[in-house]
Amino acid sequence: MHAHVIHGGCGPRAARIPCGCSSPRCEPCEAEGFRHHHYDPGEESAAGLGGAFGVRRPLRFLAWRLHLSEAQVTEFAAILNELKTERAQAAVDDRRALTALADAVAGEGFDAARAGEALVLRVKSAERVQQMVVKSLERMHAQLDAEQRGRLAYLIRTGTLML
Repeated sequence: MHAHVIHGGCGPRAARIPCGCSSPRCEPCEAEGFRHHHYDPGEESAAGLGGAFGVRRPLRFLAWRLHLSEAQVTEFAAILNELKTERAQAAVDDRRALTALADAVAGEGFDAARAGEALVLRVKSAERVQQMVVKSLERMHAQLDAEQRGRLAYLIRTGTLML
């Protein structure tokens, strides 16, 4: 993670120091010892928790947008890692369900029981992910102050942060 994301000195409110890179997305940082950051607008949508993701990008995004402290960043890293693990398990379950559906249509006749197993696997997997999302939001809520909770709610409402 870029160190300047945590110190909160970069972004629209910071004094801009040109870096000479000529990137339209350049957000130079005034703080001594910190390098500038090329903020990618696509990073917002990629920060969404709705698909496959690594922990670093959404963590960096949330740390920047919510102005998280070091302790909050540490806790958010653990929360996002657990959510990532559950989503990875859901992807495995989905591949198993697809295999079961393929097996159901591969034989002479359609195997409705096998297709039903695939359906049950998909539903249970989706339920586990949604329960983990709620648990994760509850843990995040506990770590944030009122202003940060308002920012998080805004990110969710506007679709910037996809759950």
